[in-house]
Amino acid sequence: MRTCILVGLFVSFAACDENVSPISDTFLPKDYRMTYSEVRDCRRSVDHDLANIIVRTSQIASAAYRGGPYPFPVGSIVVKEEYADPDCRGLLGWTLMRKETAGYDPAFGDWRWQKLDRERRVVMDGKVERCRGCHAMPMCKLRDFTCTEP
Repeated sequence: MRTCILVGLFVSFAACDENVSPISDTFLPKDYRMTYSEVRDCRRSVDHDLANIIVRTSQIASAAYRGGPYPFPVGSIVVKEEYADPDCRGLLGWTLMRKETAGYDPAFGDWRWQKLDRERRVVMDGKVERCRGCHAMPMCKLRDFTCTEP
């Protein structure tokens, strides 16, 4: 029998998906807001459980996120801060993408995904099917598997 974990408003499919790595430490630095760039302001997301999101990127990812060139450099991190309210004040958690070295997951741009709850606990990690399914859309592939435009 499969069991899934309910974390706040999010359902973690980590226990349901054999392509997801075991729960591990996050690759989101504690002080990321001091060094990451805001590349998309607070707006409603049709994905990510209809949360409002702010997108921030690591410094090496900022130029590519804003318009290329693609692919993103290895080590790039894209952070979606997810909020319950339209003013982006009630933080629910984060969804992260990190560009891994060539060969990690070539069919999906070699991206690794993580989902964190509001306490920064990793509830999904790795080659997450839920993420891969949406990011495989043609418009996302054109932007090296990133879907949210600046």
